[in-house]
Amino acid sequence: MRRSLVALVTALFCALPLFPAQAQEFSEAEVAAIKAAVFDDPASPVMGNPSGDVTLVEFSDYNCGFCRKAAPDVAALLESDPGIKLVVHEIPIFGEGSRYAAMAALAARNQGKYPEFHRAMMGMKGKAEKASVLRIARDIGLDVARLERDMQAPEITAQIEKSLELADQIGLVGTPSFVAGDRAVFGALPREDLAELVAEARAAGK
Repeated sequence: MRRSLVALVTALFCALPLFPAQAQEFSEAEVAAIKAAVFDDPASPVMGNPSGDVTLVEFSDYNCGFCRKAAPDVAALLESDPGIKLVVHEIPIFGEGSRYAAMAALAARNQGKYPEFHRAMMGMKGKAEKASVLRIARDIGLDVARLERDMQAPEITAQIEKSLELADQIGLVGTPSFVAGDRAVFGALPREDLAELVAEARAAGK
């Protein structure tokens, strides 16, 4: 599964002739638009250093056990490397609880607490659903009434749908999926592998 993901994203991002069928589905302008949506979407949450010299992208779901497993390694990497900009695409693929959690996470940005909410959700026990999501929101000091109102904004739904469509466009096979530079990797990576992915992108100036 990892090889197929890397091959498809490489075909899209680098326009290499490894898999011409996939690459030819998109024009140069479409490939540029996809890359911009992956790395530079202004509506996507950002953690780490917003002005960092290298961008790491994560596609994740709060009910994904492997996303939770990877979370401490992602956090440790951001702490050890202040030059990383982490862009998070919320792709709730594990049911209504996941979608509710993703909506809450995006709405938490309005109160300046997306990173705190994201970390708390990734560190939680049990299933992410309405009751547990709102409990964590209270625990980290969010105004829950405001959060629930903000979750209904059409921009929240639009952002989730955009990220889901983007994941489909580039052929992601599950969560978590990490993208940096011209490489994409599926699965819960240890910190060392994440650091290697970032180092390759940094060395390539991406």
